[in-house]
Amino acid sequence: MKHLTLLWPLWAALAAQATEPAPRDRIDRGRYLVSTNGCADCHTPLKMGPQGPVPDLARSFSGHPESLVMPPVPALPPGPWRVVSSATNTAWAGPWGVSFTANLTPDPETGLGHWSEQDFVRTLRTSRHLGLGRPLLPPMPTAYSQMTDADLKAVFAYLKTLAPIRNRVPTPLPPTSATP
Repeated sequence: MKHLTLLWPLWAALAAQATEPAPRDRIDRGRYLVSTNGCADCHTPLKMGPQGPVPDLARSFSGHPESLVMPPVPALPPGPWRVVSSATNTAWAGPWGVSFTANLTPDPETGLGHWSEQDFVRTLRTSRHLGLGRPLLPPMPTAYSQMTDADLKAVFAYLKTLAPIRNRVPTPLPPTSATP
């Protein structure tokens, strides 16, 4: 028993190094990562302000507005233009079809409310919905797969602190002959 008492300070020091940051530190880190990586640029719809488009802060991180039914994708002439975006910056069309930005709020029915931290990390790590479903589509950057697990967990911790917004985002649409 005495040898265990002698190992206690070493074990305590190693355990302190291996623990996660305090929850507030983790949330603050997540807020920093979300703001510097531009997550709101696509996941918060734009609305028209007096001087042009501005983020609709009442819908922060809620994704493509479910009330905004998109018309058919406009045809683009042959050439280098291959992608179009909605005025809200939440619907994108290209060779992959039409994608809609996801609701990242913790709403249990339409957002990340029922997702586990592992679901979130696996989704961004694999670029697949819930880590094994359909691929995440453009404009979602695949670079997030290179973030550390600690950073992805911090992002998730921050997103869980947001106000839940009920907003069912449409499922992606497959490519058609009209899709750029």
